[in-house]
Amino acid sequence: MPNRSIRSFALGAALLAAGALAHAGTVTVITSFPKELTAAYKAAFEKKYPDIKIEILNKGTSAAIAFVKEKSPGQRPDVFWVSAPDAFEVLKRDNLLEKITDLANKEAPAKIGAYPVNDPDGLYLGQALAGYGIMWNTRYLAANKIPAPKEWADLMKPVYFGHVAMSSPSRSGTTHLTIETILQGEKWEKGWTQILQMAGNSVQITERSFGVPDGVNSGQFGLGLVIDFFGLAGKYSGFPVDFVYPTTTAVVPANIGLVAGGKNSAEARTFISFTISREGQEILLDPKISRLPVLPLSLLTGKVPPGYPNAAEIAKRAKVNFDSDLSGARYNVVSSLFDQTITFRHKELQAATKAIHDAEAKLGPNPNAKAAELLRQAHELAFAPIVGERMAGDANFLELFTKNKKDASVNKQVTGLEEVWSTKAKANYEKARDLAQQAMSAR
Repeated sequence: MPNRSIRSFALGAALLAAGALAHAGTVTVITSFPKELTAAYKAAFEKKYPDIKIEILNKGTSAAIAFVKEKSPGQRPDVFWVSAPDAFEVLKRDNLLEKITDLANKEAPAKIGAYPVNDPDGLYLGQALAGYGIMWNTRYLAANKIPAPKEWADLMKPVYFGHVAMSSPSRSGTTHLTIETILQGEKWEKGWTQILQMAGNSVQITERSFGVPDGVNSGQFGLGLVIDFFGLAGKYSGFPVDFVYPTTTAVVPANIGLVAGGKNSAEARTFISFTISREGQEILLDPKISRLPVLPLSLLTGKVPPGYPNAAEIAKRAKVNFDSDLSGARYNVVSSLFDQTITFRHKELQAATKAIHDAEAKLGPNPNAKAAELLRQAHELAFAPIVGERMAGDANFLELFTKNKKDASVNKQVTGLEEVWSTKAKANYEKARDLAQQAMSAR
């Protein structure tokens, strides 16, 4: 081999080796968390461990699950980091997580309320705590003479029509947890009735969960359904916003896990350990982040803002003992049902909701028998779930939505059901609007 070829070969080999070493020191983290949080952890970790680089891959929770499932071993991201424990149950069911029991911080409590902080099987760990509630812009509410809400049911009232924003559970893991918390707290039928009425009062179903707090912070929306850290971050960062935990809420861990078949498991384990250490937990107290640490606040030296929520106290008064197995089993059904009957039919749902509000306002508390019956029918059509509780608990029905939609027969079945739901929702909302309008002139 000529000297020039030898030198070129040696240089190429050296570059490949250097690339391999650089790659070996990179931890890919797939997460749904906002940049303010991920950037803070990346900077602090890389400062402490300069030989390890953090690559953030930001995706919504459902998209993140799909991404991990689609990648082959050796091509997957190393760390899965999202708020939703039910998302981890989905990965756990598909054997896509590795045990990390040895990484658990022994200073963390075993439970928050009745809920385990860490997965009992050791496949993911609680990294922060989260509850679900309502945030609002104080100036917006004052200007529009709208009362501050206390419970989910408040957002069903006519006074909130056109002032509320929410996201879709298929686009946001935190929204999925909020919706599932309401369903578990109020049970399937009543829960969907509340969700449909709140959605009917909503001005927008946002593309991502971030769109709700951003809109409330800026005054684009009056109120929004959010995970607590969105409301708290706005409040402690100086925006004119406030936040409340309704009675029907839950406090559950936001989790972190090691993906099976990731590229750099050793370095990833170091990152996971950092996030649940005292140093890593104190980052959560940054006003731009404002998350509830897993470790007791008494163990952290960072400045705790006045009035900062106490997760243990919230958990004590919360009505919902969140069942992540139940949520995981019907994860795709809830997301699909929401999209087909709310996200994709929002204009029709809004129109039906407004017509019902208008009819009730005109007729007053004591409408005649005919008007009352028409309004009852309108409510039933607009605000009762298309899928009943019995079907929602059927194991075969739920299993269909966990199967791979790349299978042509599965895709055909699921798509067919979704088309039926969408078509029926449209017809129901249009009929409900017509009935409400008829009620106003009923004699």
